[in-house]
Amino acid sequence: MKNTMMQSLEHKSILLIITGGIAAYKALELVRLLKKNRAHVRCVLTKGGEHFVTPLSLAALSEETVYTDLWSLKDETEMGHIRLSREADLIVIAPASADFIARTACGLAGGLAGALLLAADKPVLLAPAMHHKMWLTPATQAHVQTLKQRGFHLIGPVEGDMACGEYGPGRMSEPPEILQAIQGFFGHRPLSGKTALVTSGPTFEPIDPVRFIGNRSSGKQGHAIAAALAALGAQVTLVSGPVALPDPPGVKTHHVETAVQMLKTCEDTLNSAQTLDIAVCAAAVSDWRPETALDHKIKKRQTPRAPELNLTENPDILKTIAHANKRPALVIGFAAETENLEENARNKRTRKGCDWLMANLVGQENAPVFGENHSHVYLLRDEKTLEDWGVSSKTDTAQKLAEAIAVHFSSDFKG
Repeated sequence: MKNTMMQSLEHKSILLIITGGIAAYKALELVRLLKKNRAHVRCVLTKGGEHFVTPLSLAALSEETVYTDLWSLKDETEMGHIRLSREADLIVIAPASADFIARTACGLAGGLAGALLLAADKPVLLAPAMHHKMWLTPATQAHVQTLKQRGFHLIGPVEGDMACGEYGPGRMSEPPEILQAIQGFFGHRPLSGKTALVTSGPTFEPIDPVRFIGNRSSGKQGHAIAAALAALGAQVTLVSGPVALPDPPGVKTHHVETAVQMLKTCEDTLNSAQTLDIAVCAAAVSDWRPETALDHKIKKRQTPRAPELNLTENPDILKTIAHANKRPALVIGFAAETENLEENARNKRTRKGCDWLMANLVGQENAPVFGENHSHVYLLRDEKTLEDWGVSSKTDTAQKLAEAIAVHFSSDFKG
């Protein structure tokens, strides 16, 4: 979303959702700018939005019917909320109120706007606008992180004067800035033409039909990286272990359970691709698996003695990819360390043969752990410098990594 290349929006269809808030008046200017740049604009106005702008004003500027009601007989006879979302190239929500963000994060579809977002298979750009206290509250920030993890894009909010006279972050970005973001979305993206393979989540190694060996990986980081690479134009294949996350939009996703299955899917992807430019191995693959998985549940015995498990080492997916005949140009590994982070990260990078290594410290006091939305990440690109990226959300870390990858492949890209 940071690419600022200007271009005509001719033949692009924008679905603009206007929610309640004083910033709704800016939507009129945004429609005017979009039309000036030859975009086809359809507007959906929520009940809250109608308190600030009128359907007539939006219709006059967009030269299209303005949609307000999920239960319009004509529209819903044609499944209007499905059609509206399918015919758009990009869905823009400006302003996006705190209430609408919360409802969207929770998957509520009480009105036309919520229903069409649930039915949408197109990218979404949010332009939040609200009082700065509402924006900074943990509830709103959690909802925003949820939407970002699902692949939603954000522009703003920015700091400025509030309608109430206070000052802080919460003002909606100005219409020219939103237009620029929309143009950048359709413009050249720095990883266009590049192909990427990303692994994510844990692996589950079966002991019997009920029990397994696994770990606490949530897959949030790997999924966020896949989404961030796709947003910059890469063609992304995601190989995911068992996670409770939706597939990132615009990403081809394969679901596996075991390390052996993950390796086979990665090798199939490598072998079937003409070229593979990027591999990011973010999955927390189990190091071992039982030699034999029983086909029946192990019954608890009367004696306190537990059954013995004979373990065997799992394949090393990162090392296999790094040494493959069709090796990607850039191979990135991950390391979760509980001690001696820098020494262990350097050793792992050398041992695995990867180009970059992302490392984070877990299991220590005050350190983020598996499953959280934040992590403290370090990047090792060579033998010399360990870059401390600090504590940030996994979505922001993914964006920063994607931009670093873009810089690696193109000196023209400015992250």
